[in-house]
Amino acid sequence: MRWSQCFIPTLREDPADAEVVSHRLLLRAGLVRQLASGLYSLLPLGQRVTLKIIDILREEMNGIGAQEFYLPALNPREIWDESGRWDVMGDNMFRLKDRKGADLCLGMTHEEVFTSIARSDLNSYKQLPQVWYQIQVKFRDEPRPKSGFMRLRTFIMKDAYSFDVDT
Repeated sequence: MRWSQCFIPTLREDPADAEVVSHRLLLRAGLVRQLASGLYSLLPLGQRVTLKIIDILREEMNGIGAQEFYLPALNPREIWDESGRWDVMGDNMFRLKDRKGADLCLGMTHEEVFTSIARSDLNSYKQLPQVWYQIQVKFRDEPRPKSGFMRLRTFIMKDAYSFDVDT
């Protein structure tokens, strides 16, 4: 595609509500647009940048022998209760009920899910060490989303976990 045909809506002036320099630059360069407080859309150029960063992360993680997973963003309450973090996370966790009334949450992180998989499928120390990671959208109900990209309600995160016989 030609550069002249790309959708890159740049701005001449700093947006009035953008206080942080990085936030102003992302908006002015046409990489993102704000949908609501703490919610941003990646525009085509922003998506290209993001995918290039993700490619670098994958290359580095795979280079150390880590294995990539894709885990559900929607988690059942039970795994969070078991870790004790259903209540600890407080109002920062997005919670909902399905049509049957079961409690669910949108994953803020995935320690609980990775631990559940490891507990059920790692049966011997001979399977260790394991380094697992994922790159996925996460959700946090930030009390005061602000500072541009510093306090978002939905964002892409690379999280990694290792399982071994000792620390």
